[in-house]
Amino acid sequence: MRWSRSNLCWLALALITAGYLLFWALLLGATATYSTTESWLKVVQSGEIRHATWLSLVTCSLAAGFALLLAVPVGYLMSRREFRGKSWLDAALDIPIILPPLVVGLCLLIFFQTPIGKVIERGIPFTYQVSGVVLAQFVVAAAFAIRTMRGTFEHLSARPEDVALTLGCTRFQALWHVALPAARRGMVAAFCIAWARSLGEFGPILVFAGATRMKTEVLPTTVWLELSVGNLEAAVAVSLFMVLLAVVVLVVVRATGEKV
Repeated sequence: MRWSRSNLCWLALALITAGYLLFWALLLGATATYSTTESWLKVVQSGEIRHATWLSLVTCSLAAGFALLLAVPVGYLMSRREFRGKSWLDAALDIPIILPPLVVGLCLLIFFQTPIGKVIERGIPFTYQVSGVVLAQFVVAAAFAIRTMRGTFEHLSARPEDVALTLGCTRFQALWHVALPAARRGMVAAFCIAWARSLGEFGPILVFAGATRMKTEVLPTTVWLELSVGNLEAAVAVSLFMVLLAVVVLVVVRATGEKV
């Protein structure tokens, strides 16, 4: 059987894809086999790591919730309204995605040294506090949630909302009663993506909130702390736990029918 050029092209693309997936399978496989059962038990029994796990789950959920609250109105605005300077605003909303993570943390740290930042700190302390962990996670996760919600609204027809407007609804009522129920899958996806992004956040948290044991330590900083003292097995065990959480989130996102 002779292969056509088209078939050869598809074969080459399939081999490239398979090679990339094999590379990741080898990476994760090597990491999984490096850790032992004793390491996993030590991780579970460690008070510091249990605290970091609990704090990660709480802060990621708060950051993702705040990100979703911001992403819904901003995503709706960007998908439904045309205005001068929209392309510039669109670019500005992606700044947290393209900035190096350490720079994001440094920007937060410097802002809270300004007069405005000091006034805010008098009411709610952020620098080197748990609230700072949530803020550092939120700043980056919100950008991903906004992109997800904008894509969700863009894929939804505006016609039902227009009909609601002709029947006497306000724009807010059309959003609340028509657009949001139709966008619920996208909202779940946006929350999960923001949560997963928050879970993996390291640079901004390290610079802005620190990595104090039993206070601002979350799972990514736990990996860094364990590596800094040469405890590679504990770092690997925590890393695998984070991989497991990421897989769960990915399954939930795929179950919603939304594409990441």
